[in-house]
Amino acid sequence: MPESSPRIAFFSRGLKKIPHLGAFFDQRFVFRPSPAEDGLTAVAAWGGKDNRPALRARDYARRRGLPLWQMEDGFLRSLDLGGHGAAPLSLIQDKSGIYYDATRPSDLETLLNSSGWETPELLARAEKALRAVVANDLSKYNHSPAAPPGLLGDGSKRRILVLDQTFGDRSVTLGLAGPENFEAMLAAARRDHPDGAIFVKTHPDVIAGLKRGYLGRGQAPPGLTVLKRDYSPLSLLAQADEVYAVTSQMGLEALFLNKPVHCFGLPFYAGWGLTRDQLAAPRRARRRTLLELFAAAYLLYPRYLNPVTGRPADISEVIRLLSAQRRQNEANRGPWAVWGFACWKLSYARAFLKSTDGRIKFFGRRSPARQWAQKKRGRVAAWASRRPGPAGTGEDILRIEDGFLRSVGLGSDFKVPYSLALDPDGVYYDPSRPSRLEKILAEYDFQADPDLLARAAELRRGLVEKNISKYNLDGQAWAFSAPEGRRVLLLPGQVEDDASILLGSPVIRSNLGLLKEVRRRRPHDFIIFKPHPEVEKGLRRGRAPAAEVERLADMVVRGVALGALWPYVHEVHTLTSLAGFEALVRGLETHTYGGPFYAGWGLTHDRLTFDRRGRRLTLEELMAGALILYPTYYDWATGLFCGPEEVLWILSRKKPPTEVRAFILRALRRTANFFGWGKWPA
Repeated sequence: MPESSPRIAFFSRGLKKIPHLGAFFDQRFVFRPSPAEDGLTAVAAWGGKDNRPALRARDYARRRGLPLWQMEDGFLRSLDLGGHGAAPLSLIQDKSGIYYDATRPSDLETLLNSSGWETPELLARAEKALRAVVANDLSKYNHSPAAPPGLLGDGSKRRILVLDQTFGDRSVTLGLAGPENFEAMLAAARRDHPDGAIFVKTHPDVIAGLKRGYLGRGQAPPGLTVLKRDYSPLSLLAQADEVYAVTSQMGLEALFLNKPVHCFGLPFYAGWGLTRDQLAAPRRARRRTLLELFAAAYLLYPRYLNPVTGRPADISEVIRLLSAQRRQNEANRGPWAVWGFACWKLSYARAFLKSTDGRIKFFGRRSPARQWAQKKRGRVAAWASRRPGPAGTGEDILRIEDGFLRSVGLGSDFKVPYSLALDPDGVYYDPSRPSRLEKILAEYDFQADPDLLARAAELRRGLVEKNISKYNLDGQAWAFSAPEGRRVLLLPGQVEDDASILLGSPVIRSNLGLLKEVRRRRPHDFIIFKPHPEVEKGLRRGRAPAAEVERLADMVVRGVALGALWPYVHEVHTLTSLAGFEALVRGLETHTYGGPFYAGWGLTHDRLTFDRRGRRLTLEELMAGALILYPTYYDWATGLFCGPEEVLWILSRKKPPTEVRAFILRALRRTANFFGWGKWPA
């Protein structure tokens, strides 16, 4: 951050704990400055509170003659609650007030009262973001499950949702409301809808027993249902016909769904002609459309940050990240019985199967795992190469395998993966049965999702430009002059006991067999054979007789990273290697002799036929399915699920975090090999 950036004093330890705080606003934050600190621009305090840090901030600002700016979470904050340690993806810095304080103007209110910012470009961005927020069921916090269908009834009666809040919350008191407003709200809902079904939405902190609310403290009156479980706001609001609020943010989110909203306090979204207000707001003189309100509150007012890169972001990037986190959190809910994992892979399961509402228990054998899962009404997860059983047996098994953008370094070197494939249907390298990836590639309507294809195209550019592969190994520099008039064919070696060959290559099952077949078919071309790095290191099987390899190949390349070869290669010939997919990404001709996931879609020259893969795909469609829709991505530094864009950024740095665990495990393996204690399972 430049030394010229504004310097902001603050006294809140909570603010100090926010990662990349200065990057949100391009400011330098100074914690507890001395009374004589020079060069300060302003003092920041958290959300208009009256606690000790806020009082110190106000006093410091008064004594130094500095402006006091209010800080607060944005409206799209995080997956989990801040009280559980979740860092924010959006923050607000208000130089005149704070949005929920109706007693004085805020920057947001001033913005909505002004004009000139409502450009067609901004409103188009706002419309796209609003659609994405609704489609992905996003709110300030995103840990709650979706409301089950029919929770508010079948619609035979008008469904009225009344929003409770925590007692004494500052958004209530500064929204010019109190207990009497909640009582008036409930009375109005009952009066307006004597034949309706009225539901009170209890605040999550009240459900958790941390605070008390204004409504539902005693026995619910007849005709009133108190919802005592937490659900995602938009999924619950979607079932309501009308909404009654005091100052709750859910009132704004009800507007996103075109629901009539009655306001009994003065939240920031009231007074603009969008809500049915009980209180007057004389300062709010303009009429605003929902799109203008959303653009001001979600695009212009907060600042966003990508927690993985630590860099400022726009709302679309944060929506993408929160959507990925919410989607995976929902998929991971419930108890998991995990088996078939080597001891050093247990941390993979803990990371990639974690959720805000789940439990993971490890088992050494399949049968106890299945019994425990049945007892707990949970699910079973297993490492795919341990062959957890065929699909279609009625057993619900999630098969887990490495993803296609994995790590900086080999898995056999105990490098943690940044992506895994979590497949409930099969596994991507087994063409004998459908996998979730195959279903995506066969059924997804890519042409109806231009944003996804644009992401895939941008991802492809990044992969090629930064020369990213599955393992991203360093290697010696390499230069090569191809013989004139001969096509250069690359044959990437594979691990011969790998499940992708055992299951996906029924005709040829060895590196030597592939070499013989390619030489027979292409006797005059220049063949480069590159042994698999795990085989080179002696960690896995697949070493072909050197004399035979030298006879069949024109060149054997060792100790060179795959990325160094691409500029010199015309074609890649492979059994099932991911190098064939990486060659396609770089626009190279690819021939397959087995059944890798990328074969059979019209992009490769295939020796085998694939009955289920009759669809023709573009390269961007293949990449969208294989790199965006299918894998799960995880950042070990932040503990957050993310997307391929973040993992591309991590891998391109080629600086993985120091892994003491990997160092210890490598030492243990060397010791085991020296004393002949047996092969460590993969």
